[in-house]
Amino acid sequence: MAAPIFDGSVWETFPALALPGLKHGFSWRSAIPREELESRVPEFLDRGGFPSERTIYGEQPHGKEVAVVKTMPPTRYAGVDALVTALRQTPLVVRVADCGPVYFYDPVKQVIGLAHSGRKGTELNITGEVIRTLRENFGTNPGDLIVQLGPCIRLPHYEVPFAAMILQQARDAGVTQVHDCGRCTAATLPHYYSYRAEKGQTGRMWAVLMLV
Repeated sequence: MAAPIFDGSVWETFPALALPGLKHGFSWRSAIPREELESRVPEFLDRGGFPSERTIYGEQPHGKEVAVVKTMPPTRYAGVDALVTALRQTPLVVRVADCGPVYFYDPVKQVIGLAHSGRKGTELNITGEVIRTLRENFGTNPGDLIVQLGPCIRLPHYEVPFAAMILQQARDAGVTQVHDCGRCTAATLPHYYSYRAEKGQTGRMWAVLMLV
């Protein structure tokens, strides 16, 4: 896999989410110094066609809390690792460097979700919590959901197969359209950052999902 230089103009995408009315992306490793990456996120989003002034973030404390985004602002929710919304032109964003970015799309109810699911969040079944939140707040039928897992650390580079656990949690909740990009962050350092492989001295990637 060729090593890209991420500057926000082109984002990695996944075929299962390449659908009308939906826009998504996953950032790559960048030539920009890692200390500058966080401050450059609004620029990256704007260059990719995501309105940064309407972007929603979670605090990501490695838990299982889910925020239901119904109004703007706030743009940042404390204490949550997942976000769901039916608002349009409102990008949901999570940051990762080995943890799993999990995308959720209900094409029937026109609602989306995005979760940060690392080892602890997976053990707490944050994927199941997002699906439950979508069902209770928007009437989502899990059978209508599309769930996509993005790049994350995997065996043998990490001792816990949490990617497989995330996929199984989605299936256990009744999702039949479960997709996995299959890529490992630690095994593909020219392309991605990896907190474990780089011993914490690394940058972050961003997953973004938006109803157009």
